[in-house]
Amino acid sequence: MNLSAFNSHFESIQDSRQAAKISHPLFDILFLSLCAVAAGAEGWQDIEDYGRAYLDWFQKHGYLLNGVPVDDTIARIISQIDPTQFRQCFVNWMNSVHKLSEGELVAIDGKTLRGSYDREDRNSTIHMVNAFACKNKIAIGQLRTDQKSNEITAIPELIQLLDLKGALVSIDAMGCQKDIAEAIVSKKADYLLAVKGNQPDLYSAIKKHFREQDPKSTGLQFEKCHGRLESREYEVLTVSARQKDVKGWKNIKTIGRAMTYQKEKGKEATVQYRYYISSAKLTAEQFGDAVRGHWEIETSLHWVLDMTFSEDDCQIYRDNGPENMAILRQLSLNIMRAEPTKKSIRRKRKQACMDITFLEQALYAGIEEVGKN
Repeated sequence: MNLSAFNSHFESIQDSRQAAKISHPLFDILFLSLCAVAAGAEGWQDIEDYGRAYLDWFQKHGYLLNGVPVDDTIARIISQIDPTQFRQCFVNWMNSVHKLSEGELVAIDGKTLRGSYDREDRNSTIHMVNAFACKNKIAIGQLRTDQKSNEITAIPELIQLLDLKGALVSIDAMGCQKDIAEAIVSKKADYLLAVKGNQPDLYSAIKKHFREQDPKSTGLQFEKCHGRLESREYEVLTVSARQKDVKGWKNIKTIGRAMTYQKEKGKEATVQYRYYISSAKLTAEQFGDAVRGHWEIETSLHWVLDMTFSEDDCQIYRDNGPENMAILRQLSLNIMRAEPTKKSIRRKRKQACMDITFLEQALYAGIEEVGKN
């Protein structure tokens, strides 16, 4: 197994320990932690146990030559890693192995690490902003913000970290800000931003346009699910940035409206309208695909992190531990998703726990092929 590609992206992480007192190299512990989390580990003791179970395999590949550190040592070392360095290594690795195709959808959204609060301050819970390439279902970057309200300042910082050239970046209404739109365009990408009452002038202008003009539409799309009838319709209008009521929004070309009709037996029908702006010139079909595609970050990233990796239940909270563990989980998910067998992520993790050969195959596939399958 050739790990040189992985090593080259993460060897720049600085070890804050005194060199004379180091018994276990930083990269050994980082690699052990990645393998263990990929195989189902949820805490420091799990990581130690996994290392002891497969110590011969690790030593065969040149790791853990001084044995397996105890869980307290693993916790201390991983929690001391500078998350800014760790995050940048993760982003650099993803930029090198996953090239976005023209128009590919990248969804950005926030997620709270519910168990990460300091036990003396329940308001200290960590909130992460994640970026997700929806086509290949790959996490491509994340950034910590202390509170959900700080997503507005964190999103532009995350955008600057990523290689987004040619992508269509979708963000919910909290991210509908002029500086965020400008940041996306500056990266040679396009934006698709949901618009709600937090931008009252823009919101009113968009509704006015749809009242007065004849939009291009996908037509009604019907489906039945779980005993209820649903129909959707997506409409777009072309606008010019020179128009006074949208002036100031960088390169705006399209406004869109998504209509959802729901009828459940025994209940009144409901109709919901959602409005969007985009710097891309989108057809109604392209707009509808992007609006639906944005939910991949919820179903294929956040839901999987909670239900398969038990992220919400993780009680790690000291120092940089929760943020670095969140990065390890996303690294592990990318690796397991790149593994080519048609198994669920949960099943792959269980097999990696029981069969070190499967983990080795998954690591090779994940390190070399992530984003290419």
